[in-house]
Amino acid sequence: MKLELNKTNRQNIEDIYPLSPMQEGMLFESLYARNSGVYFEQITCILTGNLDIKTFEQAWQQVVARHPVFRTAFLWESLSQPVQVVYRQVNVTVETYDWRELSAQEQQQQLETFLDSERQQGFQVSQAPLMRLHLIQLDGNTYQFVWCHHHLLLDGWSSPLVFQDLLEFYQAISQGKSLSNIGTVSYRNYIAWLQQQDRDLAQEFWRQKLQGFTTPTLLTVDKPLSMREQHSSYSEQQIDLTVSATTAVMSFVRQHQLTMSNLVQATWGLLLSRYSQETDVVFGATVSGRPPELVGVESIVGLFINTLPVRVQISEKTELLGLLKDLQAQQIESEQFSYSSLAEIQGLSDVPKGTSLFESIVVFENYPIDTAVLKGDR
Repeated sequence: MKLELNKTNRQNIEDIYPLSPMQEGMLFESLYARNSGVYFEQITCILTGNLDIKTFEQAWQQVVARHPVFRTAFLWESLSQPVQVVYRQVNVTVETYDWRELSAQEQQQQLETFLDSERQQGFQVSQAPLMRLHLIQLDGNTYQFVWCHHHLLLDGWSSPLVFQDLLEFYQAISQGKSLSNIGTVSYRNYIAWLQQQDRDLAQEFWRQKLQGFTTPTLLTVDKPLSMREQHSSYSEQQIDLTVSATTAVMSFVRQHQLTMSNLVQATWGLLLSRYSQETDVVFGATVSGRPPELVGVESIVGLFINTLPVRVQISEKTELLGLLKDLQAQQIESEQFSYSSLAEIQGLSDVPKGTSLFESIVVFENYPIDTAVLKGDR
């Protein structure tokens, strides 16, 4: 492996290590479809109060210093395999804008244009930092904060951790104090853990789990797959459960020692079975991918999520509770090998090469969020 860097960059390098399987997949897709905006993440929120912009920027600089992922770039050219390079020092700035003279409607229109422009700009993944920070003043004490970053850096679990650190650093700087970085666990620890796992054992598990499944389950209602590929479109639909329905569901899963995720996956499996008229269906499920045996994993900022196949086999004799219990057992088994690459898993299945293992994905989000962060308490 030959890594070419200029002298300044070499002196600034803190570490170099491989990518996780999910990072490899994201990097490939980002390079394959450079203009698609795939994996470009935007987080927007309203900040109110007497915000000190200089302190806010300093707090972000401390966040970057604490977490190596924000000082990371991804290199692949002329290499046998891509690597992530962590730099010792990476400077960040908060770009500020003043929109106080615009009406509320004009501000909203301007924001939509701005967000779209940021998405179009994207990121050069070989250059750190893979994020941009923007602070837009809307009135005397109200700011629109826009945080753009590449999904290669972190997952949804990590976002509350980042905001928690940001608020703590902001408070400390405001009070003239300093916070120690002691206790911060690096993403590198996860990469090292990955390299210690038994790949052969994982391959045998997935091979057995998918044995006999040969045709991906189509998500079809009224249009053939070929037609939908030619006329693809994207939309979003939001459905909210009532308080009483939510209470009833939570009571049910507690009574039978299940999880909400089990129930959602079983529901989706039944829906796929009904629409496809298949008794053996497979769909994808996004998992946190944080191995409990890795010390401090819950506090590491980085990309851990993975998408794994879930197989649901249904017959006329299948009972709902039995199906839920089976899915729960399957989830526990799969968790041991949740680090496996989806591309590798697909290659181990009986589905023809070049064909997707599944067409639909279930994402159940349940992040540990500190309510103090949501309220902005400092």
